Amino acid sequence: MPNKPDSQTDVAILGGGPAGLTAAYLLSGAGRRVTVLEADPTLVGGISRTVEYKGFRFDIGGHRFFSKNQAVEDLWTELLGADMLVRPRSSRILYGGKFYSYPLSAGEALKNLGIVEATRCVASYLKARAFPIPNPKSFQDWVTNHFGDRLFGIFFKTYTEKVWGMSCQEISADWAAQRIKGLSLSKAILNAIMPKRQPKNRSQQIKSLIGSFRYPRLGPGMMWEAAARRTQEQGGTVRMGCRATGLEKLPADAGWRVAFTTADGGVEQIEARHVISSMPLGQLLLGVTPKVPAEAIEAAKSLKYRDFLTVALIVRPSVVLEDNWIYVHEPGVKVGRVQNFRSWSPELVPDPNLACYGLEYFCFEGDGLWNSTDQELIALATRELAAIGLAKAGDVIDGHVVRQPKAYPVYDDAYAGHVATIRRALAEHCPNLHVVGRNGMHKYNNQDHAMMTAMLTVQNILAGKPLYDVWEVNQDAEYHEVSVGGEGATAGSGASGLRQVPRRI
Repeated sequence: MPNKPDSQTDVAILGGGPAGLTAAYLLSGAGRRVTVLEADPTLVGGISRTVEYKGFRFDIGGHRFFSKNQAVEDLWTELLGADMLVRPRSSRILYGGKFYSYPLSAGEALKNLGIVEATRCVASYLKARAFPIPNPKSFQDWVTNHFGDRLFGIFFKTYTEKVWGMSCQEISADWAAQRIKGLSLSKAILNAIMPKRQPKNRSQQIKSLIGSFRYPRLGPGMMWEAAARRTQEQGGTVRMGCRATGLEKLPADAGWRVAFTTADGGVEQIEARHVISSMPLGQLLLGVTPKVPAEAIEAAKSLKYRDFLTVALIVRPSVVLEDNWIYVHEPGVKVGRVQNFRSWSPELVPDPNLACYGLEYFCFEGDGLWNSTDQELIALATRELAAIGLAKAGDVIDGHVVRQPKAYPVYDDAYAGHVATIRRALAEHCPNLHVVGRNGMHKYNNQDHAMMTAMLTVQNILAGKPLYDVWEVNQDAEYHEVSVGGEGATAGSGASGLRQVPRRI
């Protein structure tokens, strides 16, 4: 610790992403002294930031602004107002050199597959129903039993393996049973034939099938830049390039002393009554003193993540694309998804004669893809964009690479037990230390979920008591109260609201 007077604040917030800045904006608006420590030296927003390169702006992963929670929608409107565009949703699947609308259209799928392949798919389905794999243990077994091996190969295998870095034979059948629950080939065909009607009640809409969404005209980072600016206008502090390195509990539960490095390489500290953390849950616990129990430390070290990189290519397009994004099911390329940034917002691409495509690669930090040079990645993305027919040789004129570590918390067989152990340690040994957001809670959910966990944490702090258990916020950013306090809330309800992600057999 540096030998100089401590700074003071009511609430220290670790991380300037959607959760951290939502909390900062609301707390500063309520008159609380707030200090946000963001590790990135220039950009707020976390994985929801907008990167700019030579006037081109691009999103890290594609962020639709749609929530079933009206309070979240209202907060977005409050922060940006008329700068929120309403954009039509258009996405397709690319397989075998042909495009399939998503959601699927029966007529289009039949036409693209051709009568021979369609007949083979139906025959494969009938065979699977007549002679199913006994006791299916893997994702591949389960999907094959329900759709046949040919449809499994077309619409399930390649993309799933790209995203999760596991063979479909290694992924548990339980995930398929949850993820594709109630869907059969006959229901899929009926759904594709029947006209689509959006329910009037927002809470009944299926997020993945909505026909339009809101989007900031300069990308999602515009939202969080506004939140940071408004926080500062309300008296809060947002410090960039500051990475938390340790949390020391003050005597008599008086709060926390936060140590952090600064952008210029210095080391500082700040004292706060409350700390709100959206930094990775495992990293947070390793920096707490006095040390939490050894079992919690081991649990923190065991949490895993899937990483991600975007190669943004500036293109003089000879192939016209209208899609927001395209899922790439082609097995011969590594790219998993392609974003078309002009279709998200025309203002992301400054030259009307150019396009900007974001090729997304799912990987693990430190693997061969992650460690490739930017030049190697741009060359790979350029080749693959041409290979899948979205550009021609010579169309690409420039590129830029963004690496995103810890993009997706991984739910392996042991993760739920690890999170429960960490939650017990936080409840028993870390008063006034609040975790929020995707990485802060090790919950693979969207930004509206992250915002809602922050909004309820703010209400708890302002009330001076735990009104809400933020672990009960589900994936649709809706709160389903079970209990607050006690063993059930601390360890037993941690699975509430979790999106289904695969685990190994």
